[in-house]
Amino acid sequence: MKKTKDLIRPLAYLMATWFGSGHARIMPGTIGSLMTLPFVALMIGMGGLPALVGFIALTYLVGLWAVRHVLKETEHDPGFVVIDEVVGQALTFVFVSYAMPSWWMFLVGFAAFRFFDIVKLWPACYFDTKVRNASGVMLDDVVAGGYAAVVLLLLQMMS
Repeated sequence: MKKTKDLIRPLAYLMATWFGSGHARIMPGTIGSLMTLPFVALMIGMGGLPALVGFIALTYLVGLWAVRHVLKETEHDPGFVVIDEVVGQALTFVFVSYAMPSWWMFLVGFAAFRFFDIVKLWPACYFDTKVRNASGVMLDDVVAGGYAAVVLLLLQMMS
């Protein structure tokens, strides 16, 4: 039992920091979002929307688990936890994942997600301030990713 518990903590921190990217000295959320883009491209390239949705769902569930463990030892939503940014950033591309997005779509999607993640429009602000658990940590970024996804969809429709 002790050995299993000894493995859980480092694994939870590894996932919560998205393989350590959350330990960046400056802008860990931005770095975590940036580190998501290769995974998004890989998922879209391998299987389009189904692969991307599978990645998002799995990462969300792993994120809930990891953040629950991290929150036992830290304050709410510590800066080094970036798996929530991974989920939100990946969600940004769901409406444009039928084909590999162009480089400018990745750039706009990245910027749009970071904007909405920082601004925290309703209901993201509710999840960020009122839901003081792992779900709150994860869901404010899901909302930001949803807003950014709509921006990309609208841009795709206009082009």
